[in-house]
Amino acid sequence: MGVDMTVPCDSGIVNIRVGAIILKDGKFLMVGNPNQDYLYSVGGRIKFGETAEEAVRREVFEETGIHMEIDRLGFVHENYFYADMESHKGKLTYEIAFFFYMKVPENFEPISTGISADGAEEFLTWVNADTPTKYYPEFFREELTYPEFSVKHFVSDERAEQ
Repeated sequence: MGVDMTVPCDSGIVNIRVGAIILKDGKFLMVGNPNQDYLYSVGGRIKFGETAEEAVRREVFEETGIHMEIDRLGFVHENYFYADMESHKGKLTYEIAFFFYMKVPENFEPISTGISADGAEEFLTWVNADTPTKYYPEFFREELTYPEFSVKHFVSDERAEQ
């Protein structure tokens, strides 16, 4: 496969990414690393030449050590934010993300094998809507408490907060 779908655009960056929604016993699996004060979805950037479905299956395997099948597309998220990883720190980023519900095996016991984009070793953790830790995307708190079978579109824009 090709390189990550992160391209410069004007003075910012465009990212195309996927996220996995892994639900078990009323909780969902998130990722963290020691360089961040928040958690984020299992997933990552699509590589040039991949489809979103291929990318999410690859990312789930890379981050959990488990091959999983896709159940369905759940969300499309457009997000403007200012990057906090060292290689793009402070740059305005426009990200389009496709979040897929995954078919979670009964005996699912993930093993964290991921490395973040800035080289930090990642860890996996189960959270729910009441978990006080900050995590992204924020709409997971409400939407994953009572999942629906429709595809929803969300737009987040950090520029409005500046």
